[in-house]
Parts: sequence; C-alpha cells; structure tokens
Amino acid sequence: MLEEVERWLSTRSWSLTDRPLHRILAAKQRTGQSVSVVLPALNEEETVGEIVAVIRHDLMQQVPLVDEIVVVDSGSTDRTSEVAAAAGARVVHRDEILPRLPAVPGKGEVLWRSLLVTRGDVVCFIDADLREFSSDFVSGIVGPLLTDPGVDLVKAMYDRPLGAAAGQGGRVTELMARPLLNMHWPQLAGFVQPLGGEYAARRSLLEQLPFPVGYGVELGMLVDALHLVGLDALAQVDVGVRKHRHQDGQALGRMAAAIYRTAQLRLARGHLVRPALTQFERGPDGFEPHTYSVDTEERPPMTDVAEYARRRVA
Repeated sequence: MLEEVERWLSTRSWSLTDRPLHRILAAKQRTGQSVSVVLPALNEEETVGEIVAVIRHDLMQQVPLVDEIVVVDSGSTDRTSEVAAAAGARVVHRDEILPRLPAVPGKGEVLWRSLLVTRGDVVCFIDADLREFSSDFVSGIVGPLLTDPGVDLVKAMYDRPLGAAAGQGGRVTELMARPLLNMHWPQLAGFVQPLGGEYAARRSLLEQLPFPVGYGVELGMLVDALHLVGLDALAQVDVGVRKHRHQDGQALGRMAAAIYRTAQLRLARGHLVRPALTQFERGPDGFEPHTYSVDTEERPPMTDVAEYARRRVA
C-alpha cells in the first residue's frame, strides 16, 4: 500500500464513536450548516418507509440534525411514493425535475437531479433498500463534514453479509471496482466500500462533479473528487453492518460493465498502474488492510512455445 494511503487510513478513517452526536449537533449549530438526506428509490415500498421513519424520528424529532428528507422516485410501479410520503419524506418524481431535459434510467441520473430539489449545504445519499436501518448511517457520515472544514466527502464503510456468509457481499466491488482503483487510482485503495450508496458531501463539491447516469456514479464521484479536492478532503466512517437486497448475477454484470465504462472514460486523463490490490478484513481494532500482488505476467499462446510445436510434429 502507498505510504500516502497508510497515512490517510490513520487520519481520515473513523468510527462512529469518534464523533458523539452531541458534538456533531454543536458543530452544526455553530457553523449554521443545513443537512439534506436524499433517498433514490425505484420499487422500494418494503424498505423505504422504515428508513424515512427512523431518520425522521432520530435525527429530526429527537435532535435537529437533518433539515429535510427527500425521496426521489425514479419511476416506481409499486407504492414507494405513498409509503415514503406517509413516513414523512418529501417525495419528488424524477421526471418532474428539470423537465426540459428528458430523464434517462439510472441511479446517477436521480442523484444528479436531486441537487435541484434539495437545499442543504451537506447532502447525504442513502440507498432505499436497506434493512434493519440505523440512523447511525446518516449521523456517522454527516458528522465529519460538520466538524471538520477540511473534509468534503465521506463514505460509509461496513460489513456486507451475503445471506448467512459474513463479509461476502459487495461482489462487484471486489471483482471490478477495487482492482480498478488499486491499479489506476491507488490513492483511493483505502476505501473499504468505494461503491457503497451511503455517502455525504458538501454541495459545493457535488455541484462541480459530473455524474455518470448509471451504476458508475459512485466510482466516478470518488475519482473526480480525488482530482478536484485531493485525498485528504475524502474520508470514511465505520457504521457497522449493511443489510440490503442483493442483485442476481446478470444485474451484477450490468453494474460491472457500467463501472468499467466509467473508469475507462476517466483513464483518458492519464493513470498510474500499480500491480497490487488492497483488501480489508475486520480485526479487533476495526478494518485492517491486507495488500497482495496482482499477477500481471501473461503466458504466450501455446502455439508460440517451441516445445509444444515440437511435440505436435512428433
């Protein structure tokens, strides 16, 4: 791992306990910053209501951390909008935002349009398919932005179980995103969940970033933010465990393709190749990085090997 990343992990990688809620609230009051929470949603009637209700109860009614909750519905055919509104969110339909520009399908499209219908100085994105949701996901990633003026973007990090298997979720992260970042943008190798949908950022940063319209939005945002504000303006907070609905293999393939394309477009700017991969395992003191060499040597076609050619003749 790069020395810069090791230093970053010790100075920009935190846990929930590093910023108690009372400290975050004091910083919000002192700085006068406002916080918007955005949930992009497509057919999430089973989970969106609980997420909205928890945020509203814990972080609006109990304490004044969140100023607005906005659910952007990107064309649901179920009761997502009704459930979200009943739970206390302001629901906006994607096609009603900037109607002169026809919307295209994709998560990034919804996140981009959400900037037009929110007002917070800090914008917090939360996926709408989370189960057993805790408001720590919001306070954890918003906290550093309110307490540290040098931080511009914060990603949540967490364990992602796949069924009963701990730590086996995030298959596209491990098979596509992490290798891409480690080899081409090694400064970002320290992010435990680079594709996670729970992150917060200053509006002043988000409004300067392009948004890939699809699943490449999270990777694209990290890479572009790195170039725009530098590694020390990026951070991550351990919020525990994330449980959600898992995609099937074909859907994961489409996600991977979109992420690869996003990376491909950014590689045109120039890149650094580092044949190493850093992965993470939870240890007694939190997430621990383990770096492995990546096999970069290739064997030639066997027909080019003299011994093989001689065997064929014999």
